[in-house]
Amino acid sequence: MERSKRWGMAAVKGLAFLIGGGAAWAQAPGAAGMEADMAQQLTLSDLFMKGGVLMYPLAALSVIAVAFIIYFFFALRREQVVPELLRRDVLRKVEDGQLEDVRTACNYRPCAFSEVVLAALDFAQPREKLDAGLFKEVLEGEGGRQAVSLQGQTQYLLDVAVIAPMLGLLGTIFGMIRAFNVVALDLAKAKPMLLAAGVAEALITTAAGLLIGIPSMAFYAYFRGRASRLISELELASGQVLSAFLRRRS
Repeated sequence: MERSKRWGMAAVKGLAFLIGGGAAWAQAPGAAGMEADMAQQLTLSDLFMKGGVLMYPLAALSVIAVAFIIYFFFALRREQVVPELLRRDVLRKVEDGQLEDVRTACNYRPCAFSEVVLAALDFAQPREKLDAGLFKEVLEGEGGRQAVSLQGQTQYLLDVAVIAPMLGLLGTIFGMIRAFNVVALDLAKAKPMLLAAGVAEALITTAAGLLIGIPSMAFYAYFRGRASRLISELELASGQVLSAFLRRRS
């Protein structure tokens, strides 16, 4: 139990990092008969404990979102998809007929561009004369597979952006059910402020879900555009490889 609590608090810190800092929450002063001008400041720890059991999966989603964001900043770069030095080296060696050296270079530097070149080599090496149309289809097929892989990675961030608010809404529904049950089971002691406090606590999960979902959606849109630009770079490089092979075999 203590270990899960420590894990949960670490995940809450991940949520704070995702939204760019902590959040300060306050309860409004009560009505007549309650202590006036008293506003209790809630910390992230308090919010996590008041949000209920669904704060744990929400905290896990926040950590996953942060991990994906950091990973995509490193993975969706030109040097990870179409390295410029490898592209130049491959084009030069293809024109010189050093196909085995091309294969070695691509195996040494695995990336999306390397996979396209290796598919071209597997098709071209056994043949003395290339069918330009069929060769182009081979390159386009492998290029399309790599493009789907690049775009598919960003889809995971979209999944987080969709699931987090839904979990938050589910937590709010559970919280409101508990709040109304308190009133229904003890009408003699039912007070509007008690109901309001219960509903306010129930809304914590919705707020947490939105604080995870909104940044995740924004980063998804950014990385989707970044992946599209890299796919365009890959298509251009693949066309250059196609031209180099056809010039050599013509």
